[in-house]
Amino acid sequence: MPLKMPKETEKSLRNKQYGVFNHSAVQICTWTKKSLRDENFCYKQQFYGVDCHRCMEFTPSSVFCEQNCIFCWRPMELMRSKPMNSKEVDEPKEIYENLLKARYKLINGFPGNKKVNIRKYRESLIPSHFAISLSGEPTMYPKLPELIRFLKSLNQTKSVFLVTNAQEPGMLERLIKEDALPTQIYVSVNAPNEELFKKISCPTRKTGWKTFLRSLGIVSNMKTRRIMRMTMIKGMNMDSKYIGEYGKLIRKMNPHFIEVKAYMFIGYSRKRLKIENMPFHKDVKELAEKLSKETGFGIIDEKEDSRIVLLQNPKDKIDQLILNP
Repeated sequence: MPLKMPKETEKSLRNKQYGVFNHSAVQICTWTKKSLRDENFCYKQQFYGVDCHRCMEFTPSSVFCEQNCIFCWRPMELMRSKPMNSKEVDEPKEIYENLLKARYKLINGFPGNKKVNIRKYRESLIPSHFAISLSGEPTMYPKLPELIRFLKSLNQTKSVFLVTNAQEPGMLERLIKEDALPTQIYVSVNAPNEELFKKISCPTRKTGWKTFLRSLGIVSNMKTRRIMRMTMIKGMNMDSKYIGEYGKLIRKMNPHFIEVKAYMFIGYSRKRLKIENMPFHKDVKELAEKLSKETGFGIIDEKEDSRIVLLQNPKDKIDQLILNP
């Protein structure tokens, strides 16, 4: 029997414009919609050269996660923390083909909008960038190495991004050993120390912080583009007194880039936090400047409407744009 989410969960996700296939899901991002209308684009396009309209954001583990982060816009009550059984999960090709069909259904009506760029729409039907994130924790999917290798083997693929909470060090080691590294790996860093980690990330495992630190060390050895994504919550993890502790985490992971990003007051996070917890861009930039002084990482880019600032490692420089996928 294939692993499936409860029917009420599937119904809830479909009502939120997700495409669902058993334990996997896909959604058309707000930025993709804006790009198709030539209105704006995702910061990943500005920072790294990703074609926003050709992005397929999906997850092979839509309701599986080992954390209940208070800033997450997904509904915590739908999440499961138990492992995914390798005998019950779908094969990578099966996930890709079914989610691609689901994505087509979600995007098929766009040409009816006169504002939509038809050239972009046609290109969007064949995604060239894959963001394995969206919902849940993708490293819980036991066939993740096979999935990444499959996506990279597709003729149209230019880049594959993986976002992780760093709670599955065994899987991270497998990605290295099985030659299945994504084009770019993101590690979500939401707290400078164990006390705040428990308060913000709300891990379901007692060893969550130790596991997180172990994973940072593993990622530091990955021969691929390494990104630390820091989600800043005003009144919780932005105090100047934490800069030194953040610096230690940065040195442990040794990322090529750091994204300092504001928590956004959207989705289910509004039930847990207040709008006052959402920092302005100037707040994010001030923190980024302090991190720059602490670590030597230079500020090289920013996107104000996304409230995000990009810093680069001065000792391990690589091209900001993904030029040769």
